[in-house]
Amino acid sequence: MNTGHRRYVRLDSLNLLDYVLLDEKGNIETRAMGRTLNISEKGMLLETHIPLETGRTLLITIGLEEDLVDIKGQVKHAEPRDEKYFTAGIEFTEIDDEGSRVLRTYLEAFKKFSA
Repeated sequence: MNTGHRRYVRLDSLNLLDYVLLDEKGNIETRAMGRTLNISEKGMLLETHIPLETGRTLLITIGLEEDLVDIKGQVKHAEPRDEKYFTAGIEFTEIDDEGSRVLRTYLEAFKKFSA
């Protein structure tokens, strides 16, 4: 579990996800797979095979248990992890009520399981 100086606890969690990188006009630029390194109610640390630029918008579909959650997010910081992978801090900007409920339920269950 990661707390650091964050308002929301970020749980170390590895989940595969699908994401779409949008261009400045909101058109699909790239579709790829990634995985979460940690996740909270308000954001995630994402590992990818391609570098992402700060300020870019992503549409993310993540599988949490039996549910798929669609999230829109913005890259807040990004850096190389090693020669093959990159990391990006994603702040969630849009998630519907059902997606928020699923995410909260997942985080609560994960927190209990990890304790």
